[in-house]
Amino acid sequence: MIAIQKPLFPLGQVVSTPGVIETLAESNQSPFEFLVRHARGDWGEVDIEDGKLNDEAIAGGDRILSAYKTNKGTKIWIITESDRSSTCLLLPDEY
Repeated sequence: MIAIQKPLFPLGQVVSTPGVIETLAESNQSPFEFLVRHARGDWGEVDIEDGKLNDEAIAGGDRILSAYKTNKGTKIWIITESDRSSTCLLLPDEY
C-alpha cells in the first residue's frame, strides 16, 4: 500500500520565472517534483534556522522558502507567500 502525504499548506497560484523554466528544461526536470517536496515540508538545502522558520511559518502564516538543486547543480528557490495566495519558483539571482 502506498501512503499518500497531504500538503502541509496551500500553494495558491503557482508561477515561475523564465529562468527557472529554462533551467528545468535543461536539466530535464519537472517543477512538480520540487513543488511536491516543498508542500510536504522538505525544505531542501536551506540552513537549519531557515528550516525552523519554515516549520513555524506553516502554523504562523509567514513566508515559506525552500531551496533545491537541479540534476545539473543549479539552485532554485520556491517561495510561498505568507497569505498562501501564490508560490513562485525562481533562481536566487532573480529575487
